Amino acid sequence: MATAERRAEIYWEGSLDEGAGGFMLGDWMVGEPPVTWESRIGSEGNNASPEELMAAAQASCFSMALSSILEEDGTPPEKMNISTLCTLDEVDGKFRITAIDLDVWGRVPGLDAEGFRSVVERADQICPVTNALRGNVDVRVNPILEGAETAQSDV
Repeated sequence: MATAERRAEIYWEGSLDEGAGGFMLGDWMVGEPPVTWESRIGSEGNNASPEELMAAAQASCFSMALSSILEEDGTPPEKMNISTLCTLDEVDGKFRITAIDLDVWGRVPGLDAEGFRSVVERADQICPVTNALRGNVDVRVNPILEGAETAQSDV
């Protein structure tokens, strides 16, 4: 039996280049954010793309994993911000999500830069979205502790 199941629906009308669609998340979301091919490969606009949704899923899941570990360790974060970049590339003539980069910024009293890096590494190992992507997408994590001299290297 599944612990959780969540639903999203998309509708699409027309060809890839000329068509458009929208999506709905669960029963709670009001409105239908638009999705177009141009929003996926063109300049950023007011439409959503699958890569933006993937980036949002990755960032929100990772923040929950990290927050949980910090709480368990007795060093709850005062504040965290995760900036995520999802990269779509053409590989061998086919489009593919090749990388997700997370800049994980935190203000965590009681931790130094090395301690924060270690906790971020642990979160990387337990994050369900990261684990779903592992082996297929290059997920790179850059921990940045507020007050540390420089950002640490990728996890």
